[in-house]
Amino acid sequence: MITVKEYRGHIRNWEALCKELGIDAGLDRKEREKAILVKAYERWGAQMGLRMYGMFAFALWDEDEKKLFCMRDPFGTKPFYYYETEEGHLLYGTMIRTIMEQPGFVKRLNEEMLQLYLTLTYVAGENTFFKGLKKLMPGHYLIWQDGRLKIERYWTPTFHPDHSRTLEDWADEIHTTLGQIMKEVKTDDETAESFLSGGVDSSYVLAMSDAEMTDSCGYDDERFDESGLAKQTADLLGRGNSRCKITPEMYFEAVPYVMYNMEQPLGDASAIVFALACQAAAKHTKLCYSGEGSDEFFGGYNMYRNAKRYGDNLKNFYVGNTNIMKEDEKKRILKKYDPDVLPIELVQHIYEETEGLDPLTKMSDVDIQIWLEGDIYLNVDKMSEAAGLEIRMPLTDPRIFDIASRMPSEYKVNDEQNKVAFRTAAAKVLPEEIAFRKKLGFIVPIRIWMADDRYNQDVRAKFNSEMAARFFNLDAINAIFDDYIGGNSDNWRKIWTIYTFLVWYEEYFVKR
Repeated sequence: MITVKEYRGHIRNWEALCKELGIDAGLDRKEREKAILVKAYERWGAQMGLRMYGMFAFALWDEDEKKLFCMRDPFGTKPFYYYETEEGHLLYGTMIRTIMEQPGFVKRLNEEMLQLYLTLTYVAGENTFFKGLKKLMPGHYLIWQDGRLKIERYWTPTFHPDHSRTLEDWADEIHTTLGQIMKEVKTDDETAESFLSGGVDSSYVLAMSDAEMTDSCGYDDERFDESGLAKQTADLLGRGNSRCKITPEMYFEAVPYVMYNMEQPLGDASAIVFALACQAAAKHTKLCYSGEGSDEFFGGYNMYRNAKRYGDNLKNFYVGNTNIMKEDEKKRILKKYDPDVLPIELVQHIYEETEGLDPLTKMSDVDIQIWLEGDIYLNVDKMSEAAGLEIRMPLTDPRIFDIASRMPSEYKVNDEQNKVAFRTAAAKVLPEEIAFRKKLGFIVPIRIWMADDRYNQDVRAKFNSEMAARFFNLDAINAIFDDYIGGNSDNWRKIWTIYTFLVWYEEYFVKR
């Protein structure tokens, strides 16, 4: 007998799976998806993850074999953690706090992660900030049987460029495939809204959806405010728009809430805005679309245009989308520094997997395997969960990735534009000024706000606290802060990364 012990997610192709596995499609969603997990495991075993499209992390108990089977989806959109106790038991789940509450868990800081965090601004790889607590990585499954742990990989991103097709061919395939996914992403009895920025990803998802209302964030400072562009897009497509205005007071007040619910520190400044956006959207909907995934799949970041120039040197320095502090600076500010703990070690296996492929593909694969899981998807999952909002990401799908894996890099990035084929596809349902609008990113005015004494008092206090003195040389981190206040705004990311760690540490090791 197979029992579902833990599950979070959404299975998109449930109708096809119900038909193939002999499951009553009339079951409610919760029972239907549990039945799919059980029947898929019985039919396909460890390969079941290749048959299900969507977002999932789960644990099944096989009573006959006395075996626990756990799996995480190929891209890691839902988290899964596990911990072996000193007594030889396995604790597991999709929430760290749930594991911490179980008998046998010993809360200890894994200080080694701080050294990596100061470079990456997120928790990359299988280790966490809690000693002994590990992440099941994307595309992996776990088996616990007779007191022994086995972890295997069932899916690896692979790339096979097909040079026989035209730009229009690729755009047509993207558009057709997304159209099919949008039919699966919700049922007829569900009502969804859609997050909307000024960018092409969320605009394309909106245009392909039946969402009647959109949700955007904005600021008083027009230099950072994309909400006007979002409103224009919503109006053009005949959809409503709800704008959440973020003030600096709201932003800084939310930081402890975000770090607590994130369960691990995250130095991505946009995470605070996203958390506030989720809270605002949850007041009038329980389901929202979001556009994550296409940047990494189709070459969306501006830095990808430097790929050719980086060439083979990538494997010596490129660790993903963020690289905030170099080793010499970390040596100066940390009380404990281990020269053997290097961020580049986290991605060496990816460079081995992509040996012989072009530089853009290598950069993309690092971000798909490390950055998406550690930052983007973690943020989406944790902040939506905390707000009581469900988010579905139509562009994060194996069928969308399959197109990207076969697409030559020249259709992703050229000298003038990024995401070329994807934008060409979007232009089928969007005006060109939206489809080909320059990527702005999720902009936050934090670099200005944090220099303002009206808002940075907690940053100053924590940079001079006994808590900070445990980990950092206070003179060194305050020198970075003073340099920032003095006009070197490039330092804001370093300050924010240190600050978010300290806020998180206070939430989990001082207050509790």
